[in-house]
Amino acid sequence: MPRHKAPSSVKPTRQPTLTDVAALAGVSTSAVSRTFTPGTSVAKSTRALVLSAAKKLGYRPNAIARTLSTRRSHMIGVVVCYLHNQFYPNVIELLSQLLQARGYHILLFVGNDRGPGDNATDALIHDILQYQVDGILLASTTLSSLVAAHCQAAHIPIVLFNRVASVQSATTVESDNFQGGQLAARLLFERGARRIGFIGGVVDSSTSRDREAGFLSGLSALGLPLFATAYGDYDFDTAKAVAIDMFRRPDPPDAVFVANDHMAFAVMDALRGTLGLRVPEDVQVVGFDNVPQSGWGGYELTTIEQDAERMTHAAVEALLNHIEAGASSPAQRIVTPVRVVERSSTRPAV
Repeated sequence: MPRHKAPSSVKPTRQPTLTDVAALAGVSTSAVSRTFTPGTSVAKSTRALVLSAAKKLGYRPNAIARTLSTRRSHMIGVVVCYLHNQFYPNVIELLSQLLQARGYHILLFVGNDRGPGDNATDALIHDILQYQVDGILLASTTLSSLVAAHCQAAHIPIVLFNRVASVQSATTVESDNFQGGQLAARLLFERGARRIGFIGGVVDSSTSRDREAGFLSGLSALGLPLFATAYGDYDFDTAKAVAIDMFRRPDPPDAVFVANDHMAFAVMDALRGTLGLRVPEDVQVVGFDNVPQSGWGGYELTTIEQDAERMTHAAVEALLNHIEAGASSPAQRIVTPVRVVERSSTRPAV
């Protein structure tokens, strides 16, 4: 007859707890908790004892349990649109590094700023709130007053990055887009351009709108009208198509300011590849952002630089200040300066 195995007397291994670490290290459980809580203070000798005991026991802190006990997740929801725009992957990397250094981590959500209705981001933010994030950073997308009020009621601070808020309760961090447009107009004028066009992004986005307004202001101060206008929706293929239309006209512009580098690359491809024009001899091109690819040999794009590092530092500081201060922290509008970076897509100074 088959023999039956006796029940095993070996019990499942229990996961070590914070209390086990404290007992082995000879410290209090609160000292162990502080050791594994970012941003808290603990003596070096105590930290060494706790880490040594944790290593011996194979202890790993439980982030979910900590969230339940402290009611803080140390998670920041980040919503970004236009990931194909090289500016934003750089921003996400900087955000992640800065927040990790402060004991926070990001949950990344990809939004759609061209969706139906007044704001395609609203439904996405409602989803984000289910994750109990400590704060939300919206990169290059908009915010409705309804969702802003909902987040405010839930005590979830929001910072808008590279956008102007349509509501008063949200802090915004942006570069000086208006000044950038003025700088582009003056640069092209000084390089001899007189028939100057503009290719914008999404028509109702604050970045494109402000860059265009600054550009028009700059041209007006120089006594020039805007020669041609089109909108590329911050999309590579759309920008290429509208550039072909603009420069196939009988009297094409002799220069163009493009609302971001991503579209400017498409414009340069259209000018040189499709239309057989020379840059900058036939057409001068200025972009906006100064992404790393702007300096690549295939483009050498003159551009208006917005300082991604400075903007990102400002956004992180503002958001964490809101998290720590709560309702007592007032909304701010933070504007960082821009500058011209000259390369070979514009003519040299005479």
